[in-house]
Amino acid sequence: MTKFTAFAAALGLSVSSAFAGGYVAPVVEVEPVVVDTRPASTNAGLIIPALLLLGVIAVIASDDDDDSPATSEGGGGGGG
Repeated sequence: MTKFTAFAAALGLSVSSAFAGGYVAPVVEVEPVVVDTRPASTNAGLIIPALLLLGVIAVIASDDDDDSPATSEGGGGGGG
């Protein structure tokens, strides 16, 4: 019986020291979520000049000079 009493006393003392501080809920720090509120833009300030530049390039590429003499035809020389 003394062994049982000694075991019960040791168990009682160890249990009380295990819960000495009591239960404290863990504190979880959550960082706030940053939401980007700017609207997505296509940067229209660059699209219009780019389209105008493409138009100018297309006009230059399709330039048809009918007034200038053809130098590539005739075999080169033309003295006649």
